[in-house]
Amino acid sequence: MTTTQQLSDFIRSRHSPRQFLPEPIPAPTLRQVLEDAQSAPSNSNTQPWNIHIVSGATKDRVTQAMIADLEAGKFHPDFNTDYGTDTYLRRSQELAASTYLAQGVARNDTEGRVEVIRKNLRFYDAPHAVFLFMPMMGDGIRASGDLGMYAQNFLLSLTAHGYHGIPLASAAMFPDTVREILEVPAEFKLQFALAIGKGDPTSPLYNAGVGRVPLSESVTLHDTPGVL
Repeated sequence: MTTTQQLSDFIRSRHSPRQFLPEPIPAPTLRQVLEDAQSAPSNSNTQPWNIHIVSGATKDRVTQAMIADLEAGKFHPDFNTDYGTDTYLRRSQELAASTYLAQGVARNDTEGRVEVIRKNLRFYDAPHAVFLFMPMMGDGIRASGDLGMYAQNFLLSLTAHGYHGIPLASAAMFPDTVREILEVPAEFKLQFALAIGKGDPTSPLYNAGVGRVPLSESVTLHDTPGVL
């Protein structure tokens, strides 16, 4: 039986490696992960997720096309990617600094920083990539939240099976290109992608990150004493 502490430890053990081993996820395991992800809650049970998994030659084709767009400066995301100018932008910059440092890329190394983006679009050599699309119902907020819960189920199930995943917003910068290759109808918008497989524990990027902010920065209690 799983104890509460074991569950807490398990949830916190999930992390985002930025380098993968080449071994594919066995088909029965990937099927189980998809079944687990499918059990995510959604608004009015709409289940507004449209999932495309790519491997092998198809993954290579998508990667090459996205990198070509990157180098041509063709960015056309379905959603606004602005982090603002304060707290959230700072957190994003702290993560970037941490991962650049782990790869030996200096702040003024322009080409090195572009190569980091290319590695991202190569899915850090993961054997599979998952593209998460959603229909635009209303302003898209509810479907986007549902897709986030689906992705968290997916990532936790990967962890339970001894595999890893990392969400990649960079892939969502080129949705028209991805839709064309995968023959996805235009009404489905690309929210983000996942690189999935088994993380490489020998890589300096295996546990690169900056942790989480204290609860006091994100939680406000109302008539709920003794928590913080």
